[in-house]
Amino acid sequence: MAVEIQSKKGMVSKAPYELYMMFVDMRNFVAFLPEDKKESVTADYDSLQATVQGFTIGIKVRERVPYSRIVIEDDGAPFRFELVFFFNPAPQDPYKTEFQIIIEAELNFMMKTLLGGKIKDGLDKVVDALVAMSEGRMPEGFDPSMMPKA
Repeated sequence: MAVEIQSKKGMVSKAPYELYMMFVDMRNFVAFLPEDKKESVTADYDSLQATVQGFTIGIKVRERVPYSRIVIEDDGAPFRFELVFFFNPAPQDPYKTEFQIIIEAELNFMMKTLLGGKIKDGLDKVVDALVAMSEGRMPEGFDPSMMPKA
């Protein structure tokens, strides 16, 4: 069964092109991972693969619409899914972006029941963290002591 889960919308203090450029290259996602997780992840411009508990799963960019939308789809995951990142210019401020993530996934009833709320919460936390970081604040629940040492 196809399920659509929408994150909340967040106003990010970056212009759409700046925010878009952070998401356009899959290698950028690896930089945000803790050091102990990076060894199980490989990425190039268009795709990312990770080994989690012995299973290799991947994602790849299916579509890029400069400065407004990026569509990412599964590439060897146990179920079909698609993530869409939206970068909409703020109506009154060209240096802010209304950001939202929508995921569409093929989940059976049990998976939808078990994971649906957790996926939404996770997407909302990503939006909140992006908004906080763009305003120079630490995201809620973020422990700076856990950051990799340079």
